[in-house]
Amino acid sequence: MISNPDLSHEHQLWASYSYIAGLDEAGRGALAGPVCVGAVILPKNHPHLLQTLSGVHDSKQMTPRQRRELTPLIKETSLAWGIGFAPAEEIDSLGIVPATRLAASRALEMLVIFPEFLLTDFRLELPELDIPQAALVKGDQRSLSIASASILAKTARDEFMLGLDEQYPGYGLSLHKGYGTRRHGEKLKELGHSPIHRKTFKLKK
Repeated sequence: MISNPDLSHEHQLWASYSYIAGLDEAGRGALAGPVCVGAVILPKNHPHLLQTLSGVHDSKQMTPRQRRELTPLIKETSLAWGIGFAPAEEIDSLGIVPATRLAASRALEMLVIFPEFLLTDFRLELPELDIPQAALVKGDQRSLSIASASILAKTARDEFMLGLDEQYPGYGLSLHKGYGTRRHGEKLKELGHSPIHRKTFKLKK
């Protein structure tokens, strides 16, 4: 069943805040490549926002083509958007949770408008930031802001992985985007770890 994220959380918050940033990540559980976080501030007074972004759903429920087609529309419709990365080296040295938070901070730094409130997907809380925030379970299926950020993060990371596939051929990164598929596991045994593989992540048996 395809999710239908709406603006119910945003409407409650817009009574007190004008600039609400939705955040979501991509690549948290991958074996290779960076973790990526998207941040999107949707316009408070857009008369047809739900209709304009009616194709936006949880990025995991969409095809790559659907995500690519919606990405420019999300960027054009939003007041501000940002994307942040944390590479494998930082994930290994810091841990996945701090590295994901670092990527989120980098995404927020890209915003041309400073957010007054953060709506994040569950497990993407940013306690080090002095900004009011709420983490929603399955937020990318419930909040249009988070779902929009989810699509930007997933699309940006997929494009990044295509570039890494050219730098480190043989692993099939363009196909599995660094996740722990059977093919990826076989190639890891054959070729060993590359510089963009996370040394602290293990392939599930």
